[in-house]
Amino acid sequence: MGKRLLTRRAFVRSAAAAAGAVALGAALPMAGCASAGDVLRVGTKVDVPGFGFQNPETGNVEGLEVDVARELAARIKGDANALELTGVNATTRGAMLDNGALDAALATFTITDDRCRSYDFSRPYYIDTIGILVKKDSGISDLAGLDGKTVGVALSATTKDKLREAADALGIALNFAEYATYPEIKIALVVGRVDAFSVDRSILLGYQDDTTRLLDTQFAPQEYGVATAKGSELTGQVDAAIAAMEADGTLASLKERWGLSLVTEADMEAEQAAGSVGLGAGDAADDAPVRGGGA
Repeated sequence: MGKRLLTRRAFVRSAAAAAGAVALGAALPMAGCASAGDVLRVGTKVDVPGFGFQNPETGNVEGLEVDVARELAARIKGDANALELTGVNATTRGAMLDNGALDAALATFTITDDRCRSYDFSRPYYIDTIGILVKKDSGISDLAGLDGKTVGVALSATTKDKLREAADALGIALNFAEYATYPEIKIALVVGRVDAFSVDRSILLGYQDDTTRLLDTQFAPQEYGVATAKGSELTGQVDAAIAAMEADGTLASLKERWGLSLVTEADMEAEQAAGSVGLGAGDAADDAPVRGGGA
């Protein structure tokens, strides 16, 4: 189902709450969440509508990754409420796995060869591509239009390197400004500190409003996996649970609930076999409902 875009006032209020929760790494409120005992401790984003977002009206964290975390708790711990959520961002999610504060990170965590040397990952539960959000009055219509301009990206994310590779291929130069949270990047775009906001397209849809537009440009497929500590006894259990959720239709149902792309690994492999470098026009993702009405 479609999700209502945030009003500017709600966005500012929720951005402040999200930034505070992430900065503190505090346990987050969630309906029915257990706070003690044999629980699955999972880190989720709190500033990504549709994936992990702290609702400013209820204070609860909601989205696809929260629902997947509940499913993991149900399938591994035997109780969907045997779950403790903690707000994380691109910088803190890995550190909290390293220090044992989390059992798993379900936080738009892209699987890369480099990260697989530090963490274990489940098979992908979601696949996206990188996108670019600009102001409607910016005059920017494609990646080439960003030549010499500044792009806001998240600290410790893969976006910067992927954008630089794409820019080099076009023979253009980009400047980058890195921020700890997505709300900070959106605010930087609104006030003109950056010319564009780049991260995965499904994330950007949650930050699109009537003053911004999502460019048609999309590249570098991003596979999200559940991260666990290297060698964790949970690694196999998490992967098996994700596989079962994919096989029994649970994953597809949850993606539909949040209006997210239904593209799968099979879709991506078919695109690549056909010579595509991403998930372009005509693939399954284009036919899936998009939250916020699309670009």
